Amino acid sequence: MTDKTAPPDPEVLDPEAPAPATPAALAALARGGVTRPRRGVPWLLTVGLAAVLLLLTLTSAGLGAYEIPPGDVLSSVAHRAGLGGGALDRVPESVLWNVRFPRIVLALLVGASLGCAGALTQGVFGNPLAEPSVIGVSSGAAVGAVAAISLGLTFLGTWTIPVFAFVAGLGTALLVYSTSRSGGRTEVVTLILTGIAVNAFAGALIGLFLFLADTAAVNQITFWQLGSLSQATWPKVLAVLPCAVAGLAVAPLYARKLDLLALGERPARHLGVDVERLRIVLVLVVALLTAAAVSVSGVIGFVGLVVPHLLRMVAGPGHRFLVPGSALGGAVVLLAGDLAARTVAEPAELPLGVLTALLGSPFFFWLLRRTRRRQGGWA
Repeated sequence: MTDKTAPPDPEVLDPEAPAPATPAALAALARGGVTRPRRGVPWLLTVGLAAVLLLLTLTSAGLGAYEIPPGDVLSSVAHRAGLGGGALDRVPESVLWNVRFPRIVLALLVGASLGCAGALTQGVFGNPLAEPSVIGVSSGAAVGAVAAISLGLTFLGTWTIPVFAFVAGLGTALLVYSTSRSGGRTEVVTLILTGIAVNAFAGALIGLFLFLADTAAVNQITFWQLGSLSQATWPKVLAVLPCAVAGLAVAPLYARKLDLLALGERPARHLGVDVERLRIVLVLVVALLTAAAVSVSGVIGFVGLVVPHLLRMVAGPGHRFLVPGSALGGAVVLLAGDLAARTVAEPAELPLGVLTALLGSPFFFWLLRRTRRRQGGWA
């Protein structure tokens, strides 16, 4: 039975609880002690997620309309890497390296970007309900990508759609951030309502671009909006790779400052954090990661909401694990979702964005109810 009279552990930080105020707690947080609330669990989770990711990668490479045994997959990979093995016949070799592997790599990049962007968004806004698609950043990036497709813009080559998605996503993120700020803090209700308004406005703009587009562009946009990795190619992987890698490399560098920001803005400033600069930099990183994902896969929501929450529930709120762990978890979730999307209803393929929304929406509803119950209402 739990001892309700026991004092709380000063090194365990609940993001939904009031900030600790004791000098000892602040000192522990300044030293980074908050990032290790449950020793050993982050390492176990990391190893477990990495093992699941390897297993899913092998399974995804082998399963599909043309099945390839796992032994042949490993043999082909070893042959290409110069570690022995042997080349497969022409058809399975082509299926594996021209269809399956580009799709797998793209799923890993998109999933990692969305998971990491979700963890950063929740840390920056200090709110567990924040996520790039919920607050409208994904929709904003989608408007930029749809505009580029509808208007037939190609002056930047394969970078055209990612650049348009990044600019539109960044503008949306800054708009939501500035609108939800009042009295030096971010209001949760304003944040969610602004996200609803931005999503509605973005939907109207996408509809307008659909009206202006020709038939080929309309078909491309309609299919792209549903979220899918079916058009994955190596050039698309190379187009999104720099943005995703840059965002994923920079994000963990700000983990300790996010831990301090979780205390509240005033304590974070006293501990040496330039709060406004931190938020602007991380909003840029979120826009970069979201734009990279949206530009090649369409709008795939709720990955950035569900994954950080599940990891936080198991391993605690420390961002030194949560940020890279969410990237790893997002890659696992999206690769599993893509495998399910293309195998559950064979020979047809379910839209990946529809599948993640079907699973993520009930989780978001549960999260709203849970947060409302803990806070005693929104008013």
